[in-house]
Amino acid sequence: MNEFKLIRNEAGYISAIETSLTGHALLSAPKLNKGCAFTQEERERFGLLGLLPARIETITEQAERLYAQYSEHTSNLAKHIHLNVLHDYNETLFYYVVSRHLEEMLPIIYTPTVGEAVQRFSVELRKPKGLYIAYSDRDRLDEILDNRLLADIDLAVITDGEAVLGIGDQGIGGINISSAKLMVYTLCAGINPHRVLPVQLDVGTNNPHLLNDPMYLGWRHERIGKQEYDEFVEQFVKALQKRFPSIYLHWEDMGRDNARRILSRYRQEACTINGDIQATGVVALASVLAGVVASGVPLRDHRVVVFGAGAAGIGIADQIVDAMVRAGLSEQEALSRFYLIDRQGLLTDGRNNLLPFQKRYVTSRDELSHWSCDILQSKQVLLDVVENAKPSILIGCSTVAGAFNEAVVKAMAAGVSRPIILPLSNPTSLSEALPSDLLEWTNGNALIATGSPFADVEFNGKRYRIAQSNNALAFPGIGLGVIMSKAKRLTDDMLWAATEALSRCSPVYQDKTASLLPKLAETHMVSRQVAIAVAKAAVRDGVAGIHLDDSTDWEKLIRETVWEPEYYPYQLSRG
Repeated sequence: MNEFKLIRNEAGYISAIETSLTGHALLSAPKLNKGCAFTQEERERFGLLGLLPARIETITEQAERLYAQYSEHTSNLAKHIHLNVLHDYNETLFYYVVSRHLEEMLPIIYTPTVGEAVQRFSVELRKPKGLYIAYSDRDRLDEILDNRLLADIDLAVITDGEAVLGIGDQGIGGINISSAKLMVYTLCAGINPHRVLPVQLDVGTNNPHLLNDPMYLGWRHERIGKQEYDEFVEQFVKALQKRFPSIYLHWEDMGRDNARRILSRYRQEACTINGDIQATGVVALASVLAGVVASGVPLRDHRVVVFGAGAAGIGIADQIVDAMVRAGLSEQEALSRFYLIDRQGLLTDGRNNLLPFQKRYVTSRDELSHWSCDILQSKQVLLDVVENAKPSILIGCSTVAGAFNEAVVKAMAAGVSRPIILPLSNPTSLSEALPSDLLEWTNGNALIATGSPFADVEFNGKRYRIAQSNNALAFPGIGLGVIMSKAKRLTDDMLWAATEALSRCSPVYQDKTASLLPKLAETHMVSRQVAIAVAKAAVRDGVAGIHLDDSTDWEKLIRETVWEPEYYPYQLSRG
């Protein structure tokens, strides 16, 4: 367990750290190590004399050296490894460096580069992080949880590695996703890294490459069945809640069916979020709402095609439907404006292979009878749907690279002055379209947000900054709002409040030709706006765990909650 505590002053700022660790033990603790930044007084008091070079550095001087080392690496994976080794050695310096180069480094520690790290997990010798809970150890959960590093936990990011980004089942390598998500929570919202826990539920893998790889570090077994899986998750959640009744559970990269089932099962019994369904939905809807402002067309008048009807696609559709209902449509009127496509084609009321959460989005055969083609026999489903449904919003969650081709985009743009097009699939190689093509095919009129990072595009003498619909703009702020309000549940109204707050940060409110979303470098500002909105919604919904009202000093509450990457004076604990 951790042997330190943060000391805060009356204003809520961290003023010192108290610890009982000394000597090599202190230098070996990445959450406390300051390297050559330990002062002379601290070196004497904590038994560090002779263990460090004589020079005493500032964190800024250390950061300059680390950035120079980072810049020497030529591949993104090498840069990712370099930064993670720094995290293993000195967490404060890691967060200091990355926070000052956030737009450059976020794609390195998070998507898309983390996908490569996940795939190479078993062949990279690295310091283990978090908890690895194998199904074979399911009867020893209490012992496993007691072996955690940190005593107090506010937030756990949990994965089973079944549906990692666009690369599928990666088994135990999913732990890198949980760790990366928590890094983003801290970098973008100041979530205290001393109170978080990455968790890998190792329930096997159906990836034949991993099962046959002698280097694979996970439980070498095919994924367990639905009943065993649900019982295991139930056992885990109960054990976790027993120790931390107010813990916030973030589920990430679970398989499509499991993700939905877990969310439905626990959202009324725990404070929980699914990153792929809800956080992705929030930032995608915020992009849409910004596009609505830029287009000048009310949300209730838009028509939507979603290409990719899995957990993410349905999650985004659910959020937009909810927004349309809030805008005055009935639920049925809103649903009638949606056309969802999966691997088998358009979701229609005549299909017998639909998943339960897809059924509300079926298009009736009666409507299809008036279309200019037999969509059920179509060899170009997306193009035919676009030509007949005439959408003003096109969203991609398919991982089908290039699916939004010239014919599809031009067919859409033919009837819409400013089409809203969101190719959201990760990684970059699986994006449904390149922004440069979208602008060319729409004569610069497309309103674009992508799931992966893209460079600015020059078109017809104008530079376009491409908005990244990165859920790092959403989930960190939601988490901060939950933690600082000690919310017992994450309600639909809290998610809506997050969406509105994020959309109001869009540059289109100042310039309708601007990018749909703020820059990732602005995530600290955005996260605080989102957090306050989420906390206020928790109060309105009666789920806040502490007393908050109109007199609450929100800025002070944030200061009392967040952690900043700075070196603080150390006090020696005698306890």
